[in-house]
Amino acid sequence: MTLQQEIVGNAMQMAVVNLHPGQTVYCEAGKFLFKTTNVTMETRLSGPSGNGGQQQSGSGGGMGGMLRQAMGTAMQVGQRMLAGESLAFQYFTSQGGEGTVGFAGVLPGEMRALELDGTRAWFAEKDAFVAAESTVDFGIAFAGGRTGMSGGEGFILEKFTGHGTVIIAGAGNFIDLNPADFGGRIEVDTGCVVAFEEGIQYGVQRIGGLNRQGIMNAVFGGEGLSLATLEGNGRVILQSLTIESLANALKKAQGGDKQGPTGGLFSTHAG
Repeated sequence: MTLQQEIVGNAMQMAVVNLHPGQTVYCEAGKFLFKTTNVTMETRLSGPSGNGGQQQSGSGGGMGGMLRQAMGTAMQVGQRMLAGESLAFQYFTSQGGEGTVGFAGVLPGEMRALELDGTRAWFAEKDAFVAAESTVDFGIAFAGGRTGMSGGEGFILEKFTGHGTVIIAGAGNFIDLNPADFGGRIEVDTGCVVAFEEGIQYGVQRIGGLNRQGIMNAVFGGEGLSLATLEGNGRVILQSLTIESLANALKKAQGGDKQGPTGGLFSTHAG
């Protein structure tokens, strides 16, 4: 059953979701705005199991089944804790008729509804997830060891699989690109990546070499030492505003700008 939703607003968008009787949608804690009275709300540590949002029964397999379920939930919570994500999800189910629920991101910017058909997963930057149908599975993916860690924002990714609608949010305005239209590869600020389809190769590369120009790029260019690379044929969503640039603008407005003339290399990251 397709999720009926409408994204409204401009500078700070929100998603208004219409639920059919018995239909369930879930969100990350802190992304819920409002609901009609016939929509129930339940907070769980466990993520969706792809079975309509219902928790798996522990009766199958007796005590062993309950233990496996508990261990699975603990592993999910541990992954989300490591990634700095919310530990719990909120589930909303319409009872006795159609219901309405509203969600939003936490930064001024756009939202986007992605449709999963089971053939390709989607990956998104940390904190991009807002809400999804209960038939969409939420997971954590790692961009890989030293490559991801060197890029800061690029190490931990959210992963969405299954069938149905997932709603994501970002900062500023979105632009959709396909690296195949630009020779197969694009290079972007690591904080500008919002989401990309499975099949896109994501990496982080150092800007220039350890020479005069490379040092000038890193110290005075405002990008730090690394750029994100996206290669392949598939959909990529970028955002026009990074969290770091927003944080620096707010600090500057308050007279507390710590970035100075040395650009991104020595800038103070928020959080």
